[in-house]
Amino acid sequence: MTALDISQLQSALRSGQTTLTALVQTLTAHIDADDRTEVWIHRVPVTQLLERAKTLESIAAEAGDSVYEQPPLFGVPFAVKDNFDVAGMPTTAACPAFAYTPKENAHVVQLLLDSGAILMGKTNLDQFATGLVGVRSPYGAVRNAQDPAYVSGGSSSGSAVAVARGYVSFALGTDTAGSGRVPAGFNGIVGLKPSLGLFSSRGVVPACRTLDCPSIFAGDVL
Repeated sequence: MTALDISQLQSALRSGQTTLTALVQTLTAHIDADDRTEVWIHRVPVTQLLERAKTLESIAAEAGDSVYEQPPLFGVPFAVKDNFDVAGMPTTAACPAFAYTPKENAHVVQLLLDSGAILMGKTNLDQFATGLVGVRSPYGAVRNAQDPAYVSGGSSSGSAVAVARGYVSFALGTDTAGSGRVPAGFNGIVGLKPSLGLFSSRGVVPACRTLDCPSIFAGDVL
């Protein structure tokens, strides 16, 4: 299984080779069949995913043939580590006793949604983002995407495996001391730690406020 290429996906959507509704149904079936339940802490219900797809399809219909009228991440599926706030969905940081339900999205999550991306769910992590192996979670040890006998790396374990297993095109993690780069390397994908302060950490459960960065996972850099 390989990561979902963003440019190929958007080309297929524009050409009519697939639709957002079909994409959501295909991805949901793939995630269910792949049986890596430890990757996720919360998944967006399929009914909500289909509603999101229909909303975006309406935007595309209004835009017609002009790709410039469509949001830049139109229809691109993504996931976020469960230390990012998503409105109406519990944030646990992999600690059930800590869980709370935010009313607002984390700043970076809101930007992605405004750009037309489709959130598939929130992923597992080493508890409170403190670990580099991906096994320190009450929601289960996240198995390596290539070989389940190996660890996935952490702390952004679920986000890395979600990309590597083709559940999403990209995912957000966090990186304080390797939590984004280590699981990317362990699972054969790209993990980027941006310059400190480039992306806002508002709405992200901190591990170390002075060093935390939202990080990005994708299949490649193109």
